[in-house]
Amino acid sequence: MARFDFVVLGSGPAGRRAAIQAAKLGKSVLVVDDRSKVGGVSVHTGTIPSKTLRETALNLSGWRERGFYGRSYRAKGDIVSEDLSMRMARTCEYEVAVLEHQFARNGVKTMVGRGRFDGPGRIVVERREEGRNFEEVVEAGKVLIAVGTQPHRPAHIPFNDTNVFDSDSFIARPRLPRSLAVVGGGVIGVEYATIFSALDVPVTLIDPRARLLDFLDGEIVDNLVHLMRDNGMTLRLGGMVDKIRFAANGNPVCMLEDGRQVSAEVVLFTAGRSGATGSLGLDTVGLKVDRRGYLEVDRTTFQTSVAGIYAAGDVVGFPCLASVSMEQGRSAACHAFDAPYSTEGKSNPYGVYSVPELSAVGMSEEQVREADIAYECGVARFRETSRGHIMGMDYGVLKMICARDTRKVLGVHIIGEGASELIHIGQAVINLGGTVDYFVENSFNYPTLAEGYKIAALDVWNRLQAQAADVVELPVAAARPARPRSRRA
Repeated sequence: MARFDFVVLGSGPAGRRAAIQAAKLGKSVLVVDDRSKVGGVSVHTGTIPSKTLRETALNLSGWRERGFYGRSYRAKGDIVSEDLSMRMARTCEYEVAVLEHQFARNGVKTMVGRGRFDGPGRIVVERREEGRNFEEVVEAGKVLIAVGTQPHRPAHIPFNDTNVFDSDSFIARPRLPRSLAVVGGGVIGVEYATIFSALDVPVTLIDPRARLLDFLDGEIVDNLVHLMRDNGMTLRLGGMVDKIRFAANGNPVCMLEDGRQVSAEVVLFTAGRSGATGSLGLDTVGLKVDRRGYLEVDRTTFQTSVAGIYAAGDVVGFPCLASVSMEQGRSAACHAFDAPYSTEGKSNPYGVYSVPELSAVGMSEEQVREADIAYECGVARFRETSRGHIMGMDYGVLKMICARDTRKVLGVHIIGEGASELIHIGQAVINLGGTVDYFVENSFNYPTLAEGYKIAALDVWNRLQAQAADVVELPVAAARPARPRSRRA
């Protein structure tokens, strides 16, 4: 029986970062993953392929150039399904090769198979080699559960992976349908809906909520909704899909509870994911999950209720971001082996890779109001920047929120090309406790989209200056103007 100091179940962002961190601390590490290639959901069905699909769609469709050349502009006249999959395959191969090299360089062992607990400190790995199935038992000093999530598949949805898909099966064999209905207006649904809309596929987005992406700033989301509709997308909000039936031609028809119907060649169901914990044998070590399969952990150490067993990444729930998962995995490994790590709360950026991108860091305007903080907002529109004009961008907004009294930057929210890159400037200033004065007093490369920070900051600064000049303390008697005397007097 092999023994390792640290066994990691799953090789996604949390698992890989934890494994490498533990190896750098001199520990023996084993990563167990049931895929034939390492990388987890992130590399094979989630982050990397979906963002590669987005880049492929924007490049082939010429979407970025339409501001200059018109909506009829195409970089490639006849786009077919094979065009979408070719780039994804190459990108996935590269990501796997890089990760395998990182594991090899740091002495991290890997094992292909499905791992499960068999009591404290024992992991059983179900393996298949050379056509035969067998089990291998591994002894583990500490364990990290980083198995990620899987698509939520309600029983009333007739998934067939032919014209009714979940997000995993859809990205495995991407196709270019004549029409697409996306059920679920969360991050995944919005991303796929806008990507295919950019390819000029008629798209209908269905969501039971009245507002999309309610964890983001409302003004920025309103901008996205306007652009989605302007691009021809149909939104069916406030309606739950009751069932899916099939028309005479075989196309699925979404039947909403309020009587509305949406027909399309393909339905993509993206309404939620659940923790991939069903086969882990958690009962043998006294662990339980919630109704969606997520594990509860200490959000500082990422240790579960059982000493020596950790969980990190999407399997612990919100925010389910690859960037955050990596830091969670590292924190878990450091705590497991008594290494120092940061426990300070920081503002993490959110990125929604829709078309166009959304990104945010810090507080939204709704959160600032709820916290009863006196604030002011500044806005920059990308079309007002020289770089935006050069790129032909007639859309895009950078919104900055600052405390009125301290001038500290509370939040930055961006919609537009490059939003997920630009957001890190705001992240640095917020996490370092900076004020709007930083942007006012420093220069930015010209012409760049980052100049939007300067424009938004000056907008805030001018508002604050005008308010300070307008507010004058008057004596009580002088606060109310005297009534004019009558002419007769």
